[in-house]
Amino acid sequence: SHTSSKCLPLTSSSTPAPPSLLSVSVPGSRPRNEDEVGEGIKNSGVPREDIWITSKLFEFHHNHVRQACQDTLDKLGVKYLDLYLMHWNIAFVPEDVPAGQLPRNSKKDSATGKHLLDLETTENFTKVWSEMEKLVDEGLVKNIGISNLSIRRTKELLKSCRIKPVVNQVELSFTFPQPELVAWLKKQDILPQAYSPLGSTGASQASLSVVDNIAKKHGVQGANVLISWQVARGCNPLPKSVTPARIENNIKLIDLSPEELDELEKGALAQTPKKVCDQSDLVVPSYDIFEANHPTNNDKVQAAQA
Repeated sequence: SHTSSKCLPLTSSSTPAPPSLLSVSVPGSRPRNEDEVGEGIKNSGVPREDIWITSKLFEFHHNHVRQACQDTLDKLGVKYLDLYLMHWNIAFVPEDVPAGQLPRNSKKDSATGKHLLDLETTENFTKVWSEMEKLVDEGLVKNIGISNLSIRRTKELLKSCRIKPVVNQVELSFTFPQPELVAWLKKQDILPQAYSPLGSTGASQASLSVVDNIAKKHGVQGANVLISWQVARGCNPLPKSVTPARIENNIKLIDLSPEELDELEKGALAQTPKKVCDQSDLVVPSYDIFEANHPTNNDKVQAAQA
């Protein structure tokens, strides 16, 4: 998410470019910047149908799905979202608010300051999905998707859902390629969306030798190589930037040869896996979101099962 001061000029500055560029600056609007994003959309002059808007259901809104979505629509000044994501499968205990009002934050543990986990809602996240399906029925949302869901939990969702998620937005990068998850999602016809495809702050993946060598060969930046690699492996990369020039550069794809793709894939698998985003220890009680070290629930084992 972007801070309010940067969000409006960024959204507005994107408007002379192709619609695909504007769509990069709008997805992932957060409660603290939706007003600014909405103002930028309004002032852009770009037709609504040429803008792709993605927003997310946050962890303290799992029991307020309809109200949270409508709040987002009102702030953005639009009648529908193109994509609405369940941000995490875990649910936070929301702050106390008067009846009918939408919580704006979670309750915190007094000793640690961490979010209080609503375990019952977390364990029944498929019921939250059912409420999201109703948003599609009402025309408030065109597509619904998931984020940060493991293979096992996605399997659980697919058993009961009426509307299948179109995407699973997960952390995918050169140092965290998640090949089993990517391959499995593609088999299920669920698009893997890659957040942090360039690594997070301080993680300079574009300068790694295998990436840098290919970038120099094509006369581009390492970011172009990493983004093009994600596209080639069937993922939808979502690079984050608040700099218009970088946003414009990030949408420039290059044609990677089979040999280069193989080199990148092998290089990624040779990296020590480095996951950046995990809320498992940010809640009380802690909750193993990804089950990466579980003997039977980890993605590698789950991908191998029917």
